[in-house]
Amino acid sequence: MTKTSDGSSSTGSRGGGQIAGIPNRVIAIGVIVILAIWFLFANLDKVKIQFWVFTVSSPLWIALLATLLAGFALGWLVKGRRG
Repeated sequence: MTKTSDGSSSTGSRGGGQIAGIPNRVIAIGVIVILAIWFLFANLDKVKIQFWVFTVSSPLWIALLATLLAGFALGWLVKGRRG
């Protein structure tokens, strides 16, 4: 961390930018969560989901939420293996 000429500190090349004291990463996560929730509530119709052997009927938002959570879990697992 280095001090700039105006007395504030910066984290260098790691991209530690902030807006109103909130880290950019937190803002980005918040925006993505809000958009995901909005997208889920915009898709409330019932749909049929066919698996290999059986078919279920459920609201589309549940299928989208399950897909979102599966993607989050896969991303978390892949990120953990990189370190």
